[in-house]
Amino acid sequence: MLLFVALSVIALLLWQAWQQDYGPKPPPRTTAEQPAGQPAAAGGDVPSADVPSAEVPSGAPPSRAASRGEDVPGAGASAPTMSGATVRVVTDVLDLEIATLGGDIVAARLLQYPISLEPPLEPFPLLKTGDEVFIAQSGLLGDGVAAPDHHASFSAEATEYRLAAGGDELSVPLTWTGPDGTVVEKVYTLRRDSYVIEVEHRVRNNGAAEWKGRQYRQLQRSRPTDQSYWTGYSYTGAVYYSPETKYEKSDFDDIAQTPLSANYANGWVAMIQHYFLAAWIPNPDQVNHFYTKALSGGRYLIGMVSPDLSIAPGASEVLRTRLYVGPKLQSRLPEVAPNLELTVDFGLLTVISQPLFWLLEWIHKLVGNWGWAIVILTLLIKLAFYKLSETSYRSMANMRKMQPRIQALRDRYGDDKQRLNQAMMEIYKKEKINPLGGCLPILVQIPVFIALYWVLLESVELRQAPFMLWLNDLSVKDPYYVLPILMGASMFFQQRLNPAPPDPVQAKVMMMLPFVFTVMFLWFPAGLVLYWLVNNIISIAQQWYITHRIEKMAH
Repeated sequence: MLLFVALSVIALLLWQAWQQDYGPKPPPRTTAEQPAGQPAAAGGDVPSADVPSAEVPSGAPPSRAASRGEDVPGAGASAPTMSGATVRVVTDVLDLEIATLGGDIVAARLLQYPISLEPPLEPFPLLKTGDEVFIAQSGLLGDGVAAPDHHASFSAEATEYRLAAGGDELSVPLTWTGPDGTVVEKVYTLRRDSYVIEVEHRVRNNGAAEWKGRQYRQLQRSRPTDQSYWTGYSYTGAVYYSPETKYEKSDFDDIAQTPLSANYANGWVAMIQHYFLAAWIPNPDQVNHFYTKALSGGRYLIGMVSPDLSIAPGASEVLRTRLYVGPKLQSRLPEVAPNLELTVDFGLLTVISQPLFWLLEWIHKLVGNWGWAIVILTLLIKLAFYKLSETSYRSMANMRKMQPRIQALRDRYGDDKQRLNQAMMEIYKKEKINPLGGCLPILVQIPVFIALYWVLLESVELRQAPFMLWLNDLSVKDPYYVLPILMGASMFFQQRLNPAPPDPVQAKVMMMLPFVFTVMFLWFPAGLVLYWLVNNIISIAQQWYITHRIEKMAH
């Protein structure tokens, strides 16, 4: 049964990979329909449906909205307009482009994370426009007064800003003036060695009446088109966090079918992908309205709207928020916002994966090489489970010792399966051998192995990390397939140490597994294959030693 399940999972993974590469592609979304039974968003004088029209969150304790889908951007939004000038902003870690139309961040390149190690080294484009859209938007919503949303035109003092050598802070101001003379200055502040961008809307009410409005911030992106299965099956989509909901995912289909509409405090929203994320983080203890929405053209929103702010004539106020655009660095994310490190998606086994990563990172600090850190961590895990492994290999060795007697029973009873099984159980009982003794200890270790798999797959710290010789990037496949072939050979050799299955058909299937796993591992990241190879080698050494000792004691 275990073998059947394993082969079924492998077949499913291969089919999914084939469908992603060669299967029919879904038609692009041309309209975003309002879910049945839900009221349309209040449009008013909002210029586009990708501008939120959420109700002001009350100061009461946050609660789930009674009707999902209300108070979120309406359907039928036009594609993001990128006409007009852009302002380039460069620090030591970020290269941004800010559109003067709306003041959106329409491009963000991560200078310390090249796309690949092949020259020329081009920075990874996290935020971008074009065939694939991923942008960070923010603006103000006025309550009966003029306010600049992300379709308003801003003016900039310069077309390029760079962090000065020796400087620690860089400010980029954009200015909008309303028809009543109200001035809004949208200021981006960036700091050295930081992926956190502070965003301020400085409102100076020069009108004769009270200005009342609120700040919104949202992430807009389309479905990714260049995600490869073989580089790792990693979640891409919207996520949000609050003390009430904890960490929640809302993939693109969820956004289209059941839009989010709720009020929360002390939370954040994000769009994540393999290794990288963009997240809006509001002020602490501020109640915000969280929303998601599917737009036309296959684009999706997740965002927040702040409480109302009133500004008397002649007065000024500042609405603040923060944006994180960068890698999922597990040492930095907790400092940015509570539980932002959960965006490093270790899955259901996070409680095991996080300590494993901490140990792997600690080893890396000692040896200075992620490849050797994986080798040492694998050795430590095998040592921790040595007693369980010893029980398993001892059971296998005893089963191997019984093979001549089992074969004699098979020859005697032929096709009489019932009598053969009864005779085999009598031998096991007499010799005090548990047929499942070799499986149960391994099953106990499976959660740890799976947790370590996700650590090696999800940790951006291992991205483009070199090991030795030709292995200069542990996050991609071995270019010469040496590690997968060695892994398959070690798996085949390990099988030779195990007792052969009593059923000839099972024996043939087991002989196929090393070949099947070798083919599957050809496209796996080298760090994962290295782990399995080292694990197999240590297992072979343990199994050979225990088997040799038992056979020596028998003689």
